Amino acid sequence: MTPPTTILQPQTFKSRVRVRVRRSQSLYRLCSKASAIMTTRYRVEYALKTHRRDQFIEWVKGLLAVPFVLYSQPTGVFGDGPSVTQMAEEAHRRYAEIMHDVELMIDDHIARQCDANNFPSKLTMLVPTAGPFFTRLPLEAAFKYQDRKRYISSRRFVAPSFNDVRQILNSAQTMAVTNGVLQLATFDGDVTLYDDGESLLPTSPVIARLLDLLQKNIKIGIVTAAGYTTADRYYERLHGLLDAIADSPDLDAIQKQNIVIMGGESNYLFEFCASSPHRLAPVPRNNWLTPEMASWSEKDIENLLDVAESALRDCIKSMNLPALIVRKDRAVGIIPKTPDVRIARESLEETVLVAQRILELSHLGSSHDRPASRSPPSVPSRCVPFCAFNGGRDVFVDIGDKSWGVTVCQQWFGSKSGNGAIRGENTLHVGDQFLSAGSNDFKARSVGTTAWIASPAETVDLLDELADLMQKKLS
Repeated sequence: MTPPTTILQPQTFKSRVRVRVRRSQSLYRLCSKASAIMTTRYRVEYALKTHRRDQFIEWVKGLLAVPFVLYSQPTGVFGDGPSVTQMAEEAHRRYAEIMHDVELMIDDHIARQCDANNFPSKLTMLVPTAGPFFTRLPLEAAFKYQDRKRYISSRRFVAPSFNDVRQILNSAQTMAVTNGVLQLATFDGDVTLYDDGESLLPTSPVIARLLDLLQKNIKIGIVTAAGYTTADRYYERLHGLLDAIADSPDLDAIQKQNIVIMGGESNYLFEFCASSPHRLAPVPRNNWLTPEMASWSEKDIENLLDVAESALRDCIKSMNLPALIVRKDRAVGIIPKTPDVRIARESLEETVLVAQRILELSHLGSSHDRPASRSPPSVPSRCVPFCAFNGGRDVFVDIGDKSWGVTVCQQWFGSKSGNGAIRGENTLHVGDQFLSAGSNDFKARSVGTTAWIASPAETVDLLDELADLMQKKLS
């Protein structure tokens, strides 16, 4: 028997359509929310991986989390009542005590790293990646300084963060180098002196701070991953600073010579030359190579770059990356096929880790940290140091790394003064890439003190803090 045909009235039909549309919209919102949760969870889990974190900062952050949990009052009542003030005072006291205790542990670590017995310090056992330290760090004083700026102790809902600890360490390091004698300041380029992919323009506020360093007879080295072989390309990126130095009436001829550009991590050295159309003159490699660097054979370098190029080609193929291979005399890398293409961050980091691992297994190269010593080994090693790093839009494998670039600056200025190489405790390297994988500033920790910044604006703040401390020391 044929069922009777149901004839829907127009109003009934419209109502059912609206119900179905609402259900579809609800399902879409539910899926979007689930997708957002999954994406957020993935980002959090990815960011927590070992190669993306600094173990020492994470350890200090964990110590500070305890008094935050015990003393914070995350109530719904807003205002600055007596209880909130007392909470802030108690939290400040406990945070300062923890920083003082860590400060003492670093003092013990410094004493033991100079000990021939090589017994591990307590800090080494707790944080195996910590050190070396070239100066003691006044962490308690640095915390009190940053607490006045960031009101860390007054927060009730947000615990002391990674950035809080990073800024405290930066302040402690600037206090330490001004307690001694700062002779050399080295800087990364992108994200440190200027925005990523941009240039150092005449209007940049960092220029006046760098000129102030030169006036104080502090040498400057710009140690950049940009591997240009000619002066004109560096002038394009740094013309604001170079022209300001050339035109400055406050700098004498000797002070104007107190700046060098080290390109390709540690492969091309340029010194200031006011008469040159590009304000720079290349320095022949034989004039600045350290004895260890001179022991690296061209054949070993060529073989290492061949293996690196093969690894990069495999990554392009396996992940279908929209990238091209770029081969230079001291580097090889991948860049996007067109300027408007962006390669996913995860793909870039995978490429870094693959290239690094393959090169280490090949026994041709070494990416491990150098010991805190510049004395050449009695028998030259066949392993050529290299740095595989993520530049944000590209990946490059360079011969050497920034520890060698900073060392060249130390020896270059030291030899000109006749006093020997500038020591690590008299050197401050400022950069933005200090994570352990794919980050080229990380290596500079083995040859001098460091400051970890996240933007050119932070570099300006750091240099202002440094200038203020120097002025107080003079007065």
